Amino acid sequence: MSKPSLTVPAAEANRSFSKLLRAAREGARITITSHGEPVAELGPPGDHQATDAEKSRREAHERLIKRLRSQTPMVVGPWTREELYERD
Repeated sequence: MSKPSLTVPAAEANRSFSKLLRAAREGARITITSHGEPVAELGPPGDHQATDAEKSRREAHERLIKRLRSQTPMVVGPWTREELYERD
C-alpha cells in the first residue's frame, strides 16, 4: 500500500504545521511549494528516498574526503610583505 502524498503551498504549511506533522507521523509525505515550485518535503523519519543525483553527490563527496585525507600536507610559506608585493 502506498503512503499518501500531499502538496501544500508554503503559506498553508505555515498555518497548519501541526496538522502536517500529524499527517507525516501517520506516514504521509508532504511536498511544500513556493510559487508553485517544490522547495521542501516533510515525511516520517528514516523514510527519505535519495535521488540518483543525491547519491552521486554523496559518493563524490566521500571520494573527495578520502583523497584529501590520503594526501601529505605541504608547507608553502611564510612570505614577507616585500616578497608578496614584489614588483618587476
